[in-house]
Amino acid sequence: MSKKQNTLEKYLKPEVKEKNIHSNESAESSTRPTKKVKKDETNKTLKIPESLFFEKREGTVKLASWNVSGLNAALKKGFKTYVEAEDADILCIQETKVNEKVNDVVDSKKYKYRWWGFDEKKGYAGIAVFSKIEPISTSFGLPTHPNPESTKGRIITLEFESLYYVACYVPNAGDKLARLKEKIVWDEVMEKYLRQLDEKKPVIWAGDLNVAHKTIDLAKPNTNQKTPGFTPEEREDFERILNGGKSKFIDTWRHFHPNTEGQYTYYSYRFKCYSKNIGWRLDYHVVSERILDKVIESEIRSNVYGASDHVPIVLVLKDL
Repeated sequence: MSKKQNTLEKYLKPEVKEKNIHSNESAESSTRPTKKVKKDETNKTLKIPESLFFEKREGTVKLASWNVSGLNAALKKGFKTYVEAEDADILCIQETKVNEKVNDVVDSKKYKYRWWGFDEKKGYAGIAVFSKIEPISTSFGLPTHPNPESTKGRIITLEFESLYYVACYVPNAGDKLARLKEKIVWDEVMEKYLRQLDEKKPVIWAGDLNVAHKTIDLAKPNTNQKTPGFTPEEREDFERILNGGKSKFIDTWRHFHPNTEGQYTYYSYRFKCYSKNIGWRLDYHVVSERILDKVIESEIRSNVYGASDHVPIVLVLKDL
């Protein structure tokens, strides 16, 4: 075993077996009860399987995305362990819940280019992107939104020579769907923005998109028809974004795993949902259809759980 593996041996955890279990768990922290509940035992420190410590394929670019559900808390529970193990070329994190830059989150010698987006509300939303590759330009927020200033903590767009990389944290429809109308507006302007970019260059849309597209994408579809992230309106909007224009966008993980059940990216800390494999697939790497041939793999890091109630997702490309 290498020195690197030995140092991180304490984080190793076996695979969670896939199960077709159903749940009516909510998909957003804002909808969770405020009363004290018994949390999952995995909400202590990050467990990383030895299999993640692999050599990067030569001539490829790796993109990783992770909703960290509070960066400061994630840092105490093994965030850096994952960053070191994955060694992505571009790392996007969402729901940082910080309102200023956090020092020493990543190795500054590796990730020379770093950007932070902050929400107006303290301790809410927030996004950051760390890259080894210098983009041509960078922009913040969603310019097509009626209130673009309010979206700076949710979107960072990097322009490269051959494509746009849109790192995104889509808002939730809220407890009792209080913000569903706002979410529908977001979906409309998000689609407009993506299509505007796509007319110029292909797009990679990455992050927590806060929607379970199909019934196969969450454990308990039958009891979640009115739950944020799985309402008919949100699912129809996502379907339209993917397939409603002249050019199409591809949900890469589902493309490579068309019939796979029981793999999710979000597990509530309540009721040992991770141990029972009761979850939602809310995190995506979506790409313009015309660059699908560049995608080598799209994976969910199901074993990387504990530092957040989400797990990371990874996209490997032939090049940028």
